[in-house]
Amino acid sequence: MKLIAVHRSVPTLLLLLVTLILFQCRSGTDSISFYSVSDKKEVIIRDISDWIKQRDKILRGMEDAMGALPEWPDSPETDIQVIEEITGENYIRYTVTLNAYNDEKVPAYLYIPFKNGEDDKFPAIVALHPTGALGKKIVDGEGKANRGYAKELAERGYIVIAPDYPSFGDLTDYDFKTDRYESGTMAAIFYHMRCVDYLTEREDVDSERIGVIGHSLGGHNAMFLAAFDNRIKVIVSSCGWTQFEYYDIGEAASERYGGRLGPWAQERYMPLIKDKYNLDGEKILFNFHEIIALFAPRAFFSNSPVNDSNFDVEGVKKGVEEAQKIYQFYLVPDRLVVRYPEAEHDFPADVRGEAYRFIDKVLEHKGHSLVDN
Repeated sequence: MKLIAVHRSVPTLLLLLVTLILFQCRSGTDSISFYSVSDKKEVIIRDISDWIKQRDKILRGMEDAMGALPEWPDSPETDIQVIEEITGENYIRYTVTLNAYNDEKVPAYLYIPFKNGEDDKFPAIVALHPTGALGKKIVDGEGKANRGYAKELAERGYIVIAPDYPSFGDLTDYDFKTDRYESGTMAAIFYHMRCVDYLTEREDVDSERIGVIGHSLGGHNAMFLAAFDNRIKVIVSSCGWTQFEYYDIGEAASERYGGRLGPWAQERYMPLIKDKYNLDGEKILFNFHEIIALFAPRAFFSNSPVNDSNFDVEGVKKGVEEAQKIYQFYLVPDRLVVRYPEAEHDFPADVRGEAYRFIDKVLEHKGHSLVDN
């Protein structure tokens, strides 16, 4: 069976229903102009059918660069295996593997908080780590400061799953040449969707209250996951994106990777950007403002520091301005939130605390942690 039919058609029907309800509150003459990368021009969105067509174009454009979302296993159970457990003050952290597809195993940390007696079911978070050999250990607090958001959200009362990205952590020896995916990015999207599958299998998770958070590599992977999986109700991306035309991490990186967009075209990310598009940004059929637009009316929080040398803040501002049109289309402009701290490529404690409170509000959770203090 192909779960793509579930993750696209059913959520699209839900979006259709939500939009039809919202349209009862709108003027009959309202329409918006939205820049379509695949059309290479402004398109007019007059009604729900126009936007549904545009959404499909955006997803097809992403698959053109990432490869197609693959088949799901015939037996979709994730068959999680526990390797180790460590009891903390507020939760148990399990080291696990889950079955993604046939012999494909995804290593992860799984955090189960102790019940406080208030909720029968927990909200849940997929926590995606930034670039680093430590992989999932980074979001458990190892390595650089301000990256331990998996641990912090578990302390806050969320069930959290934090998988390794292919080529990092316990997937260090991942072989991109022999896998079934056209990109490391699509392999990760599939693995992260399987993490969501696992969360929905758990009787103690409220499947209507699932979010995703990530920094840097994890920041754009959070966005990619939510683009393909509408079970994600809130998205937090820290230092994870800018419009492609603004992406430029310096001359040395361009020389090392063969061009300005070369870092995106590494084997572990989207090699088709080089192999198919020859690093020509004009040939890429999606951009980040479109990904954010796919989230609407779901909630999105972006931490985009003004001195981030990886993801230019001016490209963020341009993308947000365009994506906000779709949030306005859904009459929910307050669900798109961006913070521009005076920082570099970092997830400062004050912004992180605000992001947690944003998640709490959307997922209707009473959370608290030291980050709030």
